[in-house]
Amino acid sequence: MDTSPTALFDSYEQDFKQLILSIEEKLQFGEGKDERGEDRKASLRRVEMELDEADEMVSQLDIEIQSIPQNVRSHYHTRLREAKAQLSKFKKALADARSSLARADLLSSSKRGQYASSDDPYGSSSDRTRLLSGTALLENGTKRLEESQRMALETENQGAEILTNLRQQREQIENSRDTVSLFADSVSTVANLEMQLVRADLAIDRASTTLKQMVRRMYQQRAITYSIIAVLIILIVVIIWEKLS
Repeated sequence: MDTSPTALFDSYEQDFKQLILSIEEKLQFGEGKDERGEDRKASLRRVEMELDEADEMVSQLDIEIQSIPQNVRSHYHTRLREAKAQLSKFKKALADARSSLARADLLSSSKRGQYASSDDPYGSSSDRTRLLSGTALLENGTKRLEESQRMALETENQGAEILTNLRQQREQIENSRDTVSLFADSVSTVANLEMQLVRADLAIDRASTTLKQMVRRMYQQRAITYSIIAVLIILIVVIIWEKLS
């Protein structure tokens, strides 16, 4: 078993690269096969889950890089930046794919409504179908936004509890160190407590970094959802304008 300081970083990076390959294949396969409807939605949901997992991998890389020796850390910082750039690239690709799918679904619903109402000189059935389809998509987007907000609140609460527990442990260690330091013959015990204090500080730093990553991901998901809702609203306004004109 490899016990070098960079072993865990290399392992997480390898897992991250495999996830990125899987994500890229799914996105390209869906475009090449011209997937539509539920098949494409299912494919994009799988991509989203893999992106979440890749995000966790990047968070682990961010943590593990802190334990890498200074003389080689700059090289690993470069690899970490490349991983973050790849992650951002495919998150944007997922958002673009979802927007394209939403537009395609709306246009498809519009065409079906036109064909179904060819005997209606006023096209009321077609307009109703398009509006209902757009409203349903907007409701789905709203539900996703509410769900992401709920998850973000839960994540913040969990992170706050973790940080509180870690700080309490740190205070306990500090109190124990102050008590033990009164005795001159307890030098070894004080040294052990100092090491535990350092470890507690590192744990707090890592927990803070992970919490920041989770909150950043929540804001990214919220921005994507807002973008989808904005596109849907614009499309609905265009449909209503076409009807009125």
